[in-house]
Amino acid sequence: MRLGMLIDVTRCSGCYNCFLACRDEHYGNEYPGYSAAQPLNGQFWMQMKEVEGGKYPRPRLNYIAIPCQHCQNAPCIDAAKDGAVYRRDDGIVMIDPEKAKGQDQIVASCPYRVIYWNAELQLPQKCGLCAQRLDTGDKQPRCVESCPTGAMAYGNLDDPESEISKRLKEVDPEIFHPEYGTDPLVAYAGLPGRMIAGEVVLEGSDVCAAGAKVTLEGDGVSLETASKTFGDFEFERLPQNKAFKVTVAADGYTSQVFDVKTHTDVDLGEVVLTK
Repeated sequence: MRLGMLIDVTRCSGCYNCFLACRDEHYGNEYPGYSAAQPLNGQFWMQMKEVEGGKYPRPRLNYIAIPCQHCQNAPCIDAAKDGAVYRRDDGIVMIDPEKAKGQDQIVASCPYRVIYWNAELQLPQKCGLCAQRLDTGDKQPRCVESCPTGAMAYGNLDDPESEISKRLKEVDPEIFHPEYGTDPLVAYAGLPGRMIAGEVVLEGSDVCAAGAKVTLEGDGVSLETASKTFGDFEFERLPQNKAFKVTVAADGYTSQVFDVKTHTDVDLGEVVLTK
C-alpha cells in the first residue's frame, strides 16, 4: 500500500484552512515516536505559495499548497545518518525525532525546502501526513479534512477504488518540479503555466463578439475555445518559452493570426476582425 495525496490547484480558493489545520495539529503538540512539537515561528509544514500571473486587465492569482512530497526517491533519506529519516511501509517519509537530533544536513537535502530546523531542539522537522492520526484510526490528514473545496484528495494509490485513484483518473496529474527526479507520492492538477488571452471585437458591430472561434497550435499543443459573452478568451496552463500560433475567426469576417511566444503571460488586447 502506498498512501498519497492529490492537490487540485484549480479548486483551491486560498482559504489557508489546510495551513491552519496543520498548525493546530502540530504547534505545541508532541507526538512521541512521530514528531516533536512544532515551534511558534519559522515552520510551515503546509506551505501556501501564491503565484501571480496574467496581464492587465486580466490578472490572476493561484494558490499552491506544498506539504512534504513524500518522495519515493527521497534525498533526505540518503542524507540522514543511522536511519534518522525512513520510509514507512505505506510510503510516508518520517523523521525520527530522537535519531535526527543534530543532523542539520537533512534540512539542506530537500530540494522542495519543506524540511525545517528547530534551533531550540536541534532537530529537523516536517510534515508526516499526520501519521499519528492515521495509525489511531483517522481516515485523513488534518489538511485534507479541513479543505472546504475538495482541492485535496488522500488515500491508497494502489487501490483503484480509493477516492484518490478515482480523482487521479479525472485529471491530468502533474508532479511539482519533475526536474528534481524524486518520484513523489503527492501529485498535482492544474499547476499554473503561461496564459494567452485577448478580446474579440467585430468591426461595425455594436453586439459583443461572443462565440468567435479561437485556436492555438504549437509545440504539440492544439486547443480551441470560443470567445465569451464580452468577447474575451484565454488559454491557461501553457508551457513556458514556447512558440504558438493563435487564430481568431468569426463567420463573415477576416481571420487574424498571431505568432506568440510564452516567455511571459500574453494579452493580445482587442483583436479587431474586419469584414
